[in-house]
Amino acid sequence: MNTMVMDKTADKSRIGKMSDVEAQMRRDLAACYRLVALYGWDDMLATHISARLPDEDGKECFLLNPLGLMFEEITASSLVKINMDGEIISDTPYKVNRAGFVIHSAVHAARHDAGCVIHLHTLDGVAVSATEDGILPLNQNSMTIGSKVGFHEYEGVATNEEERARLAKDLGDKPLMLLRNHGTLSVGPSIASAFTLIYLLETACTIQVRTLAMGQKLHAADPKVIAETGKMMEDFNIASYADAMVWPAMLRKLDRENPGYAD
Repeated sequence: MNTMVMDKTADKSRIGKMSDVEAQMRRDLAACYRLVALYGWDDMLATHISARLPDEDGKECFLLNPLGLMFEEITASSLVKINMDGEIISDTPYKVNRAGFVIHSAVHAARHDAGCVIHLHTLDGVAVSATEDGILPLNQNSMTIGSKVGFHEYEGVATNEEERARLAKDLGDKPLMLLRNHGTLSVGPSIASAFTLIYLLETACTIQVRTLAMGQKLHAADPKVIAETGKMMEDFNIASYADAMVWPAMLRKLDRENPGYAD
């Protein structure tokens, strides 16, 4: 048996030794990684998605992707558990990306409602993040989320722990963020809600890029309608909708197209 097969067999055996809560969190997070790959939002080995776990030994901890695996390869067992000091506290042969720790620990430490944090470098998301106005109210998705998007200035590759305080401050209580010249970010109480939010943001970015690329005169919606559409995020329980309806549908899709994430 080669080393890769041995590693996967060892990983798979670990999932049965975990608490039910951690095991389910790992399955959902692995599914989220694979869905991001399925939608074409991954960036080789870069970017990251994290999920908060119950405290361990009195310390906050979360799951992060193993450095070196493609998103489409990630399984529940291969995810790495780390604490807020960046220490790996699970039995694993893998390491984690330093920038991933800095960005995700910043959000999890500042936002106790952050059950899941998704950070991406999609082509359209990065393109919109590099524009001065960011999300424009050109389509229904952008009108829905436009007022819920924060901004964080680019400070270089996110390896400096001092950036964490500034990132958390810029995010505030918003569920979405454009990291200037860098990418997108979503925060949700669950993996399902964070995925649904990033879907809305990424779709809005793609539609905006395509709309502006046509070089046609833009049609502006009524400002009152834009404002009313934006209130949907306040009046609509997106977390409940995501957990009850979106996520089961996404898992069925993934089971058809890229099964094996739950191992």
